[in-house]
Amino acid sequence: MPRHRKIRVSATELRAMFNDGGYYERVQSGELLEEVGYNRHPCPPRVSEPYCTRSQTVHYVDLQEGRTVVVVHQYLREDGSLGASGRPDPKRIYQGNMIYVVELPQTE
Repeated sequence: MPRHRKIRVSATELRAMFNDGGYYERVQSGELLEEVGYNRHPCPPRVSEPYCTRSQTVHYVDLQEGRTVVVVHQYLREDGSLGASGRPDPKRIYQGNMIYVVELPQTE
């Protein structure tokens, strides 16, 4: 398996890449498959979401290439809608031999 080079970008930059790539829309159209990795029920109490909302980490898989192209976090409500912003929050985007990830917060 080829080694990926990790590039840290701001959360704003990663969200722009996610939106520009149309990844969420590609999942909805069936071009990419969702595979739920982490599925916590209920979501953490600090999150202002209705009871039975799940905190999920989801991998978007390119069916033609058979590999993960994006990893997102989302709050899935019992009615099937997404909580928080109403869209998945990207955590990793794989492009070629690069992995774009959110930069680590600065510690002082």
